[in-house]
Amino acid sequence: MMALLQGFEEINMSVPTGKSIMTVTDSVVRFNKATAADLGYPAYVKILINDKTRQIALQVCTAKNGNAVKFSKPEGKQTTSVNIKDAVVLDALHKYFTLPEAPEGEVAYQSVPGVVYVEEKTIIFNADAATSGTMKKRGRKKNA
Repeated sequence: MMALLQGFEEINMSVPTGKSIMTVTDSVVRFNKATAADLGYPAYVKILINDKTRQIALQVCTAKNGNAVKFSKPEGKQTTSVNIKDAVVLDALHKYFTLPEAPEGEVAYQSVPGVVYVEEKTIIFNADAATSGTMKKRGRKKNA
């Protein structure tokens, strides 16, 4: 019977789980803090792309993995979103996201919610579910 709940974790009632969100701009791919939390604050992830389904996956890995991308600081130290500015990553992802025209002084972005697979230590983002927008250069502030 123990195998039935293998890989399950109790919901920690003291920690609000936000929704994992990936935001793509022309210069950075940003994963919100909830993404790091949902994956358990991994130091490294690998980024996988399914070209047919237009999905992007983040999977926890170790530094030894040849395609490892530096990701999160340990829990408690990762206070902001995770920004990846690696040109290889950006080039690969830009294929799936058409950024809108941004007015002067603003940055165009596309945002996608992720689906968490706890057991696989993976989050999958569906590019076709992306929403577009623009934000002021210093980040998204409601009352800027």
